[in-house]
Amino acid sequence: MRSTGFRRTFVALSACSLALAVTSCGSDDEDSASGKTRITVNCMPPKSAKVDRQFFEDDIASFEKQNPDIDVVPRDAFPCQDPKTFDAKLAGGQMEDVFYTYFTDAKHVVDINQAADLTPYLKELKSYETIQQQLRDIYTVDGKVYGIPRTGYSMGLIYNKQLFEEAGLDPDRPPATWDELRAAAKKIAALGDGVVGYADYSAQNQGGWHFTAELYSRGGDVVSADGKKATIDTPEGRAVLQTLHDMRWTDNSMGSKQLLVINDVQQMMGSGKLGMYLSAPDNIPILVKEKGGDYEDLALAPMPGGEGTLIGGDGYMFNKKASPEQIRAGLKWLDHMFLTPGDGFLGDYARAKKADAPVGLPEPRLFTGAADAKDQQVKKANANVPVENYQAFLDGNQSLEMKIEPPNAQQIYSVLDGVVSAVLTKKDADIDQLLKDASGKIDGILARG
Repeated sequence: MRSTGFRRTFVALSACSLALAVTSCGSDDEDSASGKTRITVNCMPPKSAKVDRQFFEDDIASFEKQNPDIDVVPRDAFPCQDPKTFDAKLAGGQMEDVFYTYFTDAKHVVDINQAADLTPYLKELKSYETIQQQLRDIYTVDGKVYGIPRTGYSMGLIYNKQLFEEAGLDPDRPPATWDELRAAAKKIAALGDGVVGYADYSAQNQGGWHFTAELYSRGGDVVSADGKKATIDTPEGRAVLQTLHDMRWTDNSMGSKQLLVINDVQQMMGSGKLGMYLSAPDNIPILVKEKGGDYEDLALAPMPGGEGTLIGGDGYMFNKKASPEQIRAGLKWLDHMFLTPGDGFLGDYARAKKADAPVGLPEPRLFTGAADAKDQQVKKANANVPVENYQAFLDGNQSLEMKIEPPNAQQIYSVLDGVVSAVLTKKDADIDQLLKDASGKIDGILARG
């Protein structure tokens, strides 16, 4: 699943109109009347996100001034990509020349033959070699490059420092194992007054998403390396469910209300009634700006378990009908907008700070080497959030295996939702049977491709 907030003004970016019959999003003619190379791009912030939209428009204007032979035509709507219409847009020739994708889309778009091969043009993208290899690999299929990463995130543990202190826990030593998390959650819940120690999602596919993250944290996998079989009916899978079951029913540290989704949990954390939950760093501004939280109280730790963490993110792919000129123009645009350290739509931290957007969150961390050093230097110079609260996350992530979501993620998450919700709503849930049944359903999903 995608990360759940947007790190500037916290309104998700948008895509081409979903009303395809009304608004066509297809590739326009390559050349405008003036002889320029014309490219359509999506994921422009909606008008409701006034600051982000102004930044986006300003950056396009500066790009076109530097490249007077290129005409960029942005498309906006919400969301950036709707899974319900994504394939239809591709198949119907309605997709922009340069289009937004989640990491989990990359291989699928290639498999249905809807992506342009960017390999011959990579020399046009100045920043490509500076991007983290593991992120580049996501858009590489059979040795060919079909997309460019734009942002990345990894899951961690958000916790309330004030509640830790009240419960007699050291806020500078967050739980490093699931046993430690369980013990901390029990102490926090003992504070009473409606305080919950640990909360988790269990509906709208979000429970399956978190089950996957928790399984990765213990060194497990959802599917086999060849993508053909479920691998959840394992000691690691049982440990995930047993821990949730015991926290819910033995410790009473997860509260009585279940079938929660992200908004529920964010509201609990923002109101100071929740000790811990799993999320990416971009949740923190949402907790402050929309849910009443305080930056000083909110800290971030790496995933408990010490083995791995789920990563996600997004990038851009190119329409298979795009001409060589459009591909070259699109790559130049990506360099300008998103891939210049300390500059552009996502990297101009000085501009973001002036707009009272949060600067200093530990992610996205896109670059390596000198490019990363420059990006982090500019970010640090403009930080307006307590960066010390996130140091444990940064340090701990260095030793974790970064693992992308499984294939057919949303279908698999729907199956796993039922497993997680059963454990959290039924005290006598049969964990072994739940895993066995879910494995069979996932095997069927994988067999259908």
